Amino acid sequence: MITRFNGGAGQVALNGALALPDDAYERAIVTGGVGMDSRARASRDTVLYGDEAVANAAAGDLTPRAHAAGMEIVQVGPLVPQISPRDDLAALKTLTRVLAEGRYDVVHTHSAKGGVIGRVAAARAGVPRIVHTWHGFPFNEFQSWARRGVYIRLERIAAKRTDAFLAIGSETVTTALRLGLATPERVRLSWPAVDVDAYATATGSRAQARRRLDLPLGVKVVGAIGRLTFQKGPEIFAKALARLPDDVFGLWVGGGPMADELDELTARLGIGERMRWLGHRDDVADVLPAFDLMAMPSRWEGLPCVLVEAIGAGIPLVATAVPSNQDLVLAGETGMLVRPEDPEQLATAIGALLDDPAAAARMAERARARVGDWFSPAHLGTVLDETYRGSSKRP
Repeated sequence: MITRFNGGAGQVALNGALALPDDAYERAIVTGGVGMDSRARASRDTVLYGDEAVANAAAGDLTPRAHAAGMEIVQVGPLVPQISPRDDLAALKTLTRVLAEGRYDVVHTHSAKGGVIGRVAAARAGVPRIVHTWHGFPFNEFQSWARRGVYIRLERIAAKRTDAFLAIGSETVTTALRLGLATPERVRLSWPAVDVDAYATATGSRAQARRRLDLPLGVKVVGAIGRLTFQKGPEIFAKALARLPDDVFGLWVGGGPMADELDELTARLGIGERMRWLGHRDDVADVLPAFDLMAMPSRWEGLPCVLVEAIGAGIPLVATAVPSNQDLVLAGETGMLVRPEDPEQLATAIGALLDDPAAAARMAERARARVGDWFSPAHLGTVLDETYRGSSKRP
């Protein structure tokens, strides 16, 4: 179960489900109403199944791939990402019914909203085993103490209804244990599931990618991948680019609610000729070779799949020093870390690596050595099988 079946969390959920043995599991994806026709969602109890759910999926949604792989698809209208008390109560009621009717042996939730409502609904529906993956936490230092406290209390409520946890990144495990959200026997460290070999760059792919994107010859390219949201810090990326020389181009792959605001900012900064907002794309593996460097200006993260994808493609990294980026980006060894919300420091780090390509290449090579088999979808499938059949119990 996941609120929005896209992005890194969606990819991990899909790769894990695909890696489970077909002869041992029947699989269903329960997702939210993003993309559903507004009239269909207006009833607050609309549930779509199969082909109808796929037809109503949002742009970039992974449900078509899951459906093509033989999974049952369930789309629950009132389950939406934004906080909405009426929708949230309706989602709880509808999900409880859907899960009781589905008679599932295991419910595995992802994402903050789907994670809280989904686990409470699963417990109410009498699901025997409830598992949750933390892809990072929805509470962070950039929120007010009041809001942060509410999110922590909601997570405590859901945690009491969870038999086992997977935590993406070591800092996520540490935070969960420090806050008492999980007991040691119920939590297991996990990693983003990425087919790293699929991102390995072939000879000539760099020139090909740059021709596809119509980039001028001889420019240096800094790229980023992520939704255009406050969390990902795209405006920080743009401000950093404005501090770099005119031969440095910026590419951002991903769409989102800040698109119009970022177009205005780009014009104000005078970088319209060298900042490209590419929107959502399904060909990330083909775009990555165009990058000389990947920058991640996020304000908070779990451990994003795009880091692993860039490492697989041999792209040097600059990332913010937030949990759990340092699992892969070791300062000065496998990349460079910078302070969040600091475009000047981000620009300085980008400039240092662009000016020393030999050092950047060494860091990229060391980063690749840190990505072992435990980042593969096959390993995640083993972890899920062991977790689903485990003996840990909710309080």
